[in-house]
Amino acid sequence: MVTMSPLGYLWAFLAGVFLANGMPHFVMGVCGIPFPTPFAKPPGKGDSSPVVNVVWGFFNFVVGVLLLHFHAPQDLLAWALLGVGALLLAVMLASHFGKVRGGRI
Repeated sequence: MVTMSPLGYLWAFLAGVFLANGMPHFVMGVCGIPFPTPFAKPPGKGDSSPVVNVVWGFFNFVVGVLLLHFHAPQDLLAWALLGVGALLLAVMLASHFGKVRGGRI
């Protein structure tokens, strides 16, 4: 059985985080809907343009894919941590953006 270093497990977790974070920004941007980004005023609460969201989402996808490319999960625990990272961030984003957007769509 192949095991990874502790740092490898961290990279797998972070890959899941970046991939999950890219999704809402990219999708909202492609749909032409303004959505909060870290570049808005106030950061994470104000809306950024759809183009900014597409670029920010794509950047997150690239980082996530690069982490997977250079630190590919080699065992079930690493894949599980990737999923946990994605799920954890998705739940946090759902909670945050649910409060921030409050039915603005």
